[in-house]
Amino acid sequence: MVNLRSTSTSQHPVSLIPNPPHFLLPPSNFLLYPVSCTIHLFIPMANILIPYPQLQGTFESILILHYKFSKSRASLCAELFAKASLDGVASHGANRFPVFLEMIRKEFVDPTAEAECMDSFGFFERWDGKLGPGNLNAHKCMDRAITLAKAHGVGMVALQNTNHWMRAGNYGWQAVEEGCIGICFTNTKPNMPAWGGSEPKLGNNPLVVAIPRSKGPIVIDMAMSQFSYGRMSSYLREGKDLPFEAGFDSKGKLTNSPNEIIENEMALPAGLWKGAGLSLVLDMLSAYLSGGRSTAQIGEIGEEYGVSQIFLCFNPEKLGIGEASEEILDKIIEDLVSSKVFPGKEVRYPGENILKIREENLQKGVPVNKEIWNKIQNELT
Repeated sequence: MVNLRSTSTSQHPVSLIPNPPHFLLPPSNFLLYPVSCTIHLFIPMANILIPYPQLQGTFESILILHYKFSKSRASLCAELFAKASLDGVASHGANRFPVFLEMIRKEFVDPTAEAECMDSFGFFERWDGKLGPGNLNAHKCMDRAITLAKAHGVGMVALQNTNHWMRAGNYGWQAVEEGCIGICFTNTKPNMPAWGGSEPKLGNNPLVVAIPRSKGPIVIDMAMSQFSYGRMSSYLREGKDLPFEAGFDSKGKLTNSPNEIIENEMALPAGLWKGAGLSLVLDMLSAYLSGGRSTAQIGEIGEEYGVSQIFLCFNPEKLGIGEASEEILDKIIEDLVSSKVFPGKEVRYPGENILKIREENLQKGVPVNKEIWNKIQNELT
């Protein structure tokens, strides 16, 4: 018997290997197509291109038809999911949408709940998310932080009792589109060890810093783990190992197997002990300022909901920072990209490629994993 395995997304075979060893057998996300009684063709679940309006419209229809969303809230929620995939972050866009729906079905997310202000102290406010949709709560609180910044120069909202905000970078882009510097972060359930620990104690607590700039905003969106769990899930779905060691196996050895890392919830802190320390203080600030749950308390629940988040904005205009100050940013970027590089490498600033990816996907269609798209389509029935 001869097995054919394609390592591309094409339906054309790239190799013929008689009696392949076990490590060449297809991963679980490959489809097995009978070609004859003696030959099989392995084809990975390829991406398909979905027009952006169709992608957003499909999300919106599902939320209205089956999940008790009002028209306006469904539209914004769908836009935030679709924008993530549009900008090339499918791991927290279309890929997350079925997970989000499952959280609603489990009643961890209340689709009708809206975040409300609990306390107000000038430029600082504390809000209760009421376990509503995390992306809607986050968008509302960043919008409020922007409004406060335009009034005071600085605006800050601490949000308790909310849910996973999906793509964190959305809220950084939201700030820069209003001409503000945006900083936001969240805690999560325990999914990363303390440095030297053998069990998950820290969250990978994503952090966003976004700086407006006329020649292209700087937007960094990063988890405190080497890879986000959404990104690791994408590698797992594609049947690939991670390009770098990104977590620990059950024996405490570093591994680039997404399956082992996800199963053990032992992601490698970015920057090793430094990332572990930064994760800790982000969790402390999120819980302390919002009055909400810490990572440890979220872990006690057993599911990731009821998290705590911070949204901080600076309005450069209100703070007396003129347009001429952009020269500072431009010179920093110019120096960065002038760096010498190793063969085949390039230097980019955070967020540099997003606008290019966005424009390309608007023209050609948004890449969506076929298996994920089938799941989403099934929600319409």
